[in-house]
Amino acid sequence: MNTRPVSLLIVDDDPVFAEVLGQMVRFLGADFPCVSQWVDCAESAMEALQRSTCDLVLLDYHLPGADGLQLLAHIRSLPEPQPAVIMLTGSGSEEVAVEAMKRGARDYLCKANLDVAPLLRSLRSALAQKRLADEVALYMAQTRADLQMARQLQQSLLPDSYPAFPRSAPAAESALRFCHRFCPAAELAGDFFSVFPLADTRAGVFMCDVMGHGVRSALVTAMVRALVDSAAPVALEPGHFMAEMNARLTGLLKSVGGPMFATACFLTADIDTGILCFATAGHPPPLHLRRRAGETAPLRLPPAAGPALGLFPEAVYATGECLLAEGDVILLFTDGLFEVASPEGDDEYGMERLLAAARQRMHLEPPELCDALIAEVQAFAEGAPFSDDVCLLSMEVARLHAAPDQATL
Repeated sequence: MNTRPVSLLIVDDDPVFAEVLGQMVRFLGADFPCVSQWVDCAESAMEALQRSTCDLVLLDYHLPGADGLQLLAHIRSLPEPQPAVIMLTGSGSEEVAVEAMKRGARDYLCKANLDVAPLLRSLRSALAQKRLADEVALYMAQTRADLQMARQLQQSLLPDSYPAFPRSAPAAESALRFCHRFCPAAELAGDFFSVFPLADTRAGVFMCDVMGHGVRSALVTAMVRALVDSAAPVALEPGHFMAEMNARLTGLLKSVGGPMFATACFLTADIDTGILCFATAGHPPPLHLRRRAGETAPLRLPPAAGPALGLFPEAVYATGECLLAEGDVILLFTDGLFEVASPEGDDEYGMERLLAAARQRMHLEPPELCDALIAEVQAFAEGAPFSDDVCLLSMEVARLHAAPDQATL
């Protein structure tokens, strides 16, 4: 139990009243153990507060130089923990006292009829408020530190480099080249992606968007990250991979109060066959930029592609296929990229605008293309920050080992 006496600073330019106030404080004795100090101006009070911490301040409004409200503002600018301030007012100065309360004082006392009982009540109330504020400030500081660590850990889940295909190739000579842009809307995000090898010449690319953002979605994102690794044995077939992910995530989320789900997209790219296989779970279809043909369109999802992950344990997901050509780019993204409102709130950027923007810029190098798309969406919103997490990933086909037989698909 903390038995440390309360430290009290009396700020009043009237030495007689200050002495009377000090006697009242000493009279409280065991009811309110207190060590008091007196200063007669705001400047001396500031110096005293810089030298040592203080629990409570009894502050007179009328002071030479800076007045009580100015000193109160200085105290409120101090780092936590701050002393609790009780404003002392003369008779008829209630307006000043109310203004002081608005600015952060814990209580006010009228000097004209001050007595021990109301002083004790005020001191106890102010101290209780201070201790509660200190606990809240400590909790918030710990929470911010935890969130910062969680953010760093979450960022570490995102790749800072990508595997080469084939695996023996130097990164600069990879047949598949990747780049991404990640714009979290809050301290913690609900978007995630992963690029991993399925074979020497076959890549797996997974992207998900967990409902909402913040701590809950970040925790589910971490779960999804672990599930991607554990479901790798069935990753060669995207529909089976998505069904396995859904079954496991549904089992994990069934005890969570309220609905929780994630949209997702998974594709495989084979540089030997030139075949792209893909499956989605309520996720926006990736864009296929056929740069040599001058065409840009969303991937054609098979009928009944499948619902978002985590909702129905027996859900089935279909696999679609298409051919890749050298120079093609596949763009995967979360809906935070295009579900952006205009400043007036009467229009949304939308998929059609995104498709048109990608078509106009399809011949840019993928890093410049990603930056240009994000810049256009932000210009549509007139610089307003994204309200949802944004994840954008490009996969460029630098070369194929063998030209695919167009007649086989």
